[in-house]
Amino acid sequence: KMAKDQFYRRGSFNSYQSNTSDEDMVEIAGASLDFSLADDVPPLDREPQEGYTNYNGTGMNGSSKIMDFLDEPIPGLGTYEDFNTIDWVREKSRDRDRHREITSKSKESLWALIKGLSDAFSGWLVMLLVGLMAGAIAGLIDMASHWMTDLKEGVCLVGFWYNHEHCCWTSSETTFEQRDKCPQWKSWSELFLNQSDGAGAYILNYFIYVSWAMAFAFLAVSLVRVFAPYACGSGIPEIKTILSGFIIRGYLGKWTLIIKTVTLVLAVSSGLSLGKEGPLVHVACCCGNIVCHLCTKYRKNEAKRREVLSAAAAAGVSVAFGAPIGGVLFSLEEVSYYFPLKTLWRSFFAALVAAFTLRSINPFGNSRLVLFYVEFHSPWHLLELIPFILLGIFGGLWGAFFIRANIAWCRRRKTTKLGKYPVLEVLVVTAITGIVAFPNDYTKMSTSALISELFNDCGLLDSSQLCDYINDVNSTKTIDDLPDRAAGKGVYMAVWQLALALVFKVFITIFTFGMKVPSGLFIPSMAVGAIAGRLLGIGMEQLAYYHHDWIIFKGWCSPGADCITPGLYAMVGAAACLGGVTRMTVSLVVIMFELTGGLEYIVPLMAAVMTSKWVSDAIGREGIYEAHIRLNGYPFLEAKEEFTHRTLAMDVMRPRRNDPPLTSLTQDGMKVEDVETIINETTYSGFPVIVSKESQRLVGFVLRRDLIISIGESFELYQIIEHS
Repeated sequence: KMAKDQFYRRGSFNSYQSNTSDEDMVEIAGASLDFSLADDVPPLDREPQEGYTNYNGTGMNGSSKIMDFLDEPIPGLGTYEDFNTIDWVREKSRDRDRHREITSKSKESLWALIKGLSDAFSGWLVMLLVGLMAGAIAGLIDMASHWMTDLKEGVCLVGFWYNHEHCCWTSSETTFEQRDKCPQWKSWSELFLNQSDGAGAYILNYFIYVSWAMAFAFLAVSLVRVFAPYACGSGIPEIKTILSGFIIRGYLGKWTLIIKTVTLVLAVSSGLSLGKEGPLVHVACCCGNIVCHLCTKYRKNEAKRREVLSAAAAAGVSVAFGAPIGGVLFSLEEVSYYFPLKTLWRSFFAALVAAFTLRSINPFGNSRLVLFYVEFHSPWHLLELIPFILLGIFGGLWGAFFIRANIAWCRRRKTTKLGKYPVLEVLVVTAITGIVAFPNDYTKMSTSALISELFNDCGLLDSSQLCDYINDVNSTKTIDDLPDRAAGKGVYMAVWQLALALVFKVFITIFTFGMKVPSGLFIPSMAVGAIAGRLLGIGMEQLAYYHHDWIIFKGWCSPGADCITPGLYAMVGAAACLGGVTRMTVSLVVIMFELTGGLEYIVPLMAAVMTSKWVSDAIGREGIYEAHIRLNGYPFLEAKEEFTHRTLAMDVMRPRRNDPPLTSLTQDGMKVEDVETIINETTYSGFPVIVSKESQRLVGFVLRRDLIISIGESFELYQIIEHS
């Protein structure tokens, strides 16, 4: 039996030791339990009575070396296995003990005082590094995705690394009317066939566009499948689960960070109906997890580490939207499970540093953080709340429909043979997207550029189809104060194209989100809402122009006045649809006005977002991230979920008539052999510790992993002492 015990103890200990690595979510050593007990309950760590003998058969005098050893941190003790939940009470207790020890030592010497100050400052240093990393990576992703998106349509002869916009900036031959065309930028048909028009040129551009899209998508899904399977998807459902205390080893590791950064650029550039905003939260949390390894107090404490990850999530949204305050509120409202006040301050600091870093890189070339900055020149009227609320209803209906349809498709993917062919699925969806998107200018362009154009307020100098209005040559209005005008042929053509784009985006996003490539949902949802809002805005504008004497327009919309701003309707619709899918409220409104600079339009945004949430909640309580958490079976306790049952824990824990008694450990009187028997005969992750079998009073809880490691380590030390 001794040989068997040696094998069991050594094998178990070594197997647990080998599971840790520098990129795992968990790397803790030296856990200690701190129980506050009543006077009638003896403490766990009390001194043994005289005459007590331990499991190796020697008395206290002979085992003093072993007891001294057990006072030292045992490597691996207090760590957690993969797909397990951390002990929040133990982690907070350990952090209090560590802080108490630092405070007491700081009074003894100057060096200890300096170490204490450095420990206090380390949290801000970690936030600084997280913000710098998140901002730098986001800037790199923005520039690379912009260039690769334009690469599908042509190439810059001055330097192939320039995108279309940057290529034409330096050209002296560009006219204002055709500012997107310059001799330095050549489409693929101009490069190969020396012609830009005609059937041959159109077919060649069509073919190369779809070919580049499929090449980017194939490379993205291949890298994810081979090197980092955790790099797929949005990442926000898993981040929420991790922040609630769950362990997913490697999900925030360095390989996941590298592959997600590269494949996110490829996926966005392929033209799929996805965004980079959700994955940027995952990327920022990877940065936070990696930086945590530089600081002992975060590396060895899972609760403290999750404070950093909450701040990293805020930094991720800050660089995704250029919205630092919205990022902090997003982390607080949407993803964080434990958010103390000091985490709020540090999240704000990390979001600030990340936004400053991104602004310094200036990836959009417009000296702003965001691509959607707008300037509307007319205020909104109270009666416009009616169409804004209608947009909120549309957003709620779209959100509920999308969640149900997407979850049904993802469940089908998991339970059928479809899930065995992720590469084929990505290629098919990419091919369909590219083939259908190319003929329509509003689906051919990148989704971010589409939203930017839909948010735009038309002026006299705009050459877009959406701004093809019939101008009054006798008007004395300034460029910034144009009256409502009759729609021209270009506007009607744009309306039809936008209607087709809306149908296409609604359905293709259902099949795209959840594939084995990095895929965010913020931008596609905003695009659906922006299209619907712009269409409604154009309709309201034409109604006001032709029927300004109607009762709904009388009194505030006189002839020749600038009454309706279609771009505002697009902005409100984008917020409504995003709110219907994610169920965000406060953080979404703040993100939208930071994203667009439209501080004056907070009330329309609030009305639409709140209406959207009410409508979508009436159909289904779960947002898209909670639905994916439930689909994947993650152990996430949703604070907003309501439980109707009234069963008590004691009713569930009481054994039934034919069940064996509950497995527990007593704090006194058990032999090591008894503990080993319990470990061998059960598969539980941990065991309750009680005073005695008679009283059944709970003292604490011990993890199976900690028992195996402690017994194995003590047995090895006993052998060393015995041989010496």
